[in-house]
Amino acid sequence: MAKKQFDLIVFDWDGTLMDSTATIVQCIQAAAKDLGLPVPHEDAASYVIGLALADAMQVVMPDVDPKYYPRMVERYRYHYLAKDHELPLFAGVREMLAELSQDGYFLAVATGKSRVGLSRALHTAKLLSVFDATRCADETFSKPHPAMLQELTRELGQDIKRTLMIGDTTHDLQMAGNAGAAALAVEYGAHDTASLLELNPIFSAKSVQELHQWLNKYA
Repeated sequence: MAKKQFDLIVFDWDGTLMDSTATIVQCIQAAAKDLGLPVPHEDAASYVIGLALADAMQVVMPDVDPKYYPRMVERYRYHYLAKDHELPLFAGVREMLAELSQDGYFLAVATGKSRVGLSRALHTAKLLSVFDATRCADETFSKPHPAMLQELTRELGQDIKRTLMIGDTTHDLQMAGNAGAAALAVEYGAHDTASLLELNPIFSAKSVQELHQWLNKYA
């Protein structure tokens, strides 16, 4: 089928392609517990997924002494590294990406992960060759700043107006809006559906299968 709207499709990673939301929440809570700090509620920990790690710790625990933030990051990484090799892609992701690549779309990742973290995840998932470009939070501004999308479109020579950002958080959708790209929400990740819909994405997918079908038909 001929392409209709988009040339570049950019995916968030955690909670959009990889089923990692619950693990990230548990690792944030474990980091706080290690340091004897108040343990954030699950909703608060879910909200900061997608932000750069240092930013996430400040947002999830705004009332603690700032000296704890670097230690929170260190303890979070300790717990996450013990589990990240076990984290699966959502069912259907591999097939969807392979088909989109075969259909000639440029594919990219814009993530709150570090470069080291994304490289490890891509290697473990055997997806290193699938994406044409990737951008991580330790290389540029954190979401919802538009820099990741602006840099990806420049690197790949693409038009931001023909770029689609797909993510599971309001940070992803706000970044798309700030950059002038289209935004598509997925409802199976970190942020609740009502919050996502408030940002008027062009579609909101309840599953990877529904996302794949929409992309086949309308992208």
